[in-house]
Amino acid sequence: MSMRLRPTTILGTLLSGLLAAAQPAAAQPAAASPAEPCAPRTFDGARFTVCVIDPRDHVLRLFAAGEDGRPLGRFANLPREIEGAPLVFAMNAGMYDAELDPIGLHVEEGETIVPVNTNDGPGNFHMKPNGVFFVENGRAGVMSTEAYVAARPDATLATQSGPMLVIQGEIHPRFIPGSDSLKRRNGVGVAQDGEIWFAISEEPVSFHTFARLFRDGLGTEDALFLDGGLVPSLYAPHLGRTGDGWAPLGPIIAAYARGD
Repeated sequence: MSMRLRPTTILGTLLSGLLAAAQPAAAQPAAASPAEPCAPRTFDGARFTVCVIDPRDHVLRLFAAGEDGRPLGRFANLPREIEGAPLVFAMNAGMYDAELDPIGLHVEEGETIVPVNTNDGPGNFHMKPNGVFFVENGRAGVMSTEAYVAARPDATLATQSGPMLVIQGEIHPRFIPGSDSLKRRNGVGVAQDGEIWFAISEEPVSFHTFARLFRDGLGTEDALFLDGGLVPSLYAPHLGRTGDGWAPLGPIIAAYARGD
């Protein structure tokens, strides 16, 4: 049966359409710049902060300890600049023991501070496959520990943690969709163009959701979990994130923005 619209209904429909067209588009994260690499992001209903670091635009450094040999413990103890480049980003970079020392591979400026750890054991680090984030010849990558050991990259920077979040486009096989194990988490992945994506959840999320953020939201085919629970921490002064949490940190990764 056909329906005749009254003139007032037609006018109302037209006005509604015009008003909708006049509304601004939904807010999107601002485009990242080397000096301001981080932005809020929502994925699957959860809040995250994501940071894009490009080795061409940033000096990337990994720290286990200061010049005195003692663990840095806090972002406040990081060098404020390196090679004339200011500190713009930092994040806890993997798991550590009671002395704040890395429990897996840790390479700084080409020097192996802690060797690769292939042991079995309890906890997230040993949820195989675990993996390694590394930089070789100015290009970053993420590999499972097994693949890394086989490839033997000449890494200038490397940190080992676990579990892997995404392995060659596949979610870690032990992650459960709809899991009720929810924690704050942080991790890292590398896009095909070489950009490095760091992410931290601003609320508790499952491993499966966090892995899908990297694969489906950020387009990284390989991604690595760094840590979770009360530990995940972020330094991003352009977002007002400059303070340290209550818990001291082990290894820390930091990025310094190169000049023009």
